[in-house]
Amino acid sequence: MDLGLTDKHVLVTGASKGIGLATARAFAAEGARLTLVARSADTLADAKQQLGETGCTVGTIAADLSTDEGRDALFARCPEVDILVNNAGAIKPGRLADLDMADWHEGWSLKVFGYIHLCKLYSAAMTGRGYGTIVNIIGMGGRAVRSNYICGAAGNAALIGFTNALGAETPASNVRVFGINPSPTLTDRMTTMFRKRATEELGDADRWQELIDPKAFPFGRPKHPDEVAALAAMLASDKVQYLSGTVIDMDGGGQWTA
Repeated sequence: MDLGLTDKHVLVTGASKGIGLATARAFAAEGARLTLVARSADTLADAKQQLGETGCTVGTIAADLSTDEGRDALFARCPEVDILVNNAGAIKPGRLADLDMADWHEGWSLKVFGYIHLCKLYSAAMTGRGYGTIVNIIGMGGRAVRSNYICGAAGNAALIGFTNALGAETPASNVRVFGINPSPTLTDRMTTMFRKRATEELGDADRWQELIDPKAFPFGRPKHPDEVAALAAMLASDKVQYLSGTVIDMDGGGQWTA
């Protein structure tokens, strides 16, 4: 199926690795023009080199999206996009007693307020133009809440409600806003964790896959970033225009298992 994404300008935050880089790759495969955003210019250069092999047009912007100033500067440099994918942000795990207020401010400044601010900036531009799509990559931590991820539970839950509310308003201007809640995904972050455990428990980091318990995951494995990316690209297509105000749980049904 041709998704009709050829020459669409797609801006992806947190695009230098993990789900963000996979998402950029999925849009590149559909012929989109890309702007990759992350904090590190060096990691962005590596990502651009990888995506350049697809033949697509790729630009990069190094920006600190945890500040109002950084988000305003990004919008000033790149105001006209067809699709915005909000993906930047990681919130520290821990129970309420484990976290100080600095942890809450740090986690929410990038992911929660970062998403909200970029949605405010870009949805206004899209509304004025009468066209656009925003995809918020949020997380199952806001749906299947756990006390040992309380900061993420609260932050992601806030973004789910925000996406529902904004996505109910924007179709009047031919703008769509929707979200995806990935469950734990086999990103570099997860691989690094398993490699560390394999070194400690097995004496060999390269044996990390032996530590993945198939019983702990739907389909017997962790989800791959490319699967989240494929869903984002497919749903951002105009062929799925009637989708807005929805946040899709991509957890393989894991939230319903005992």
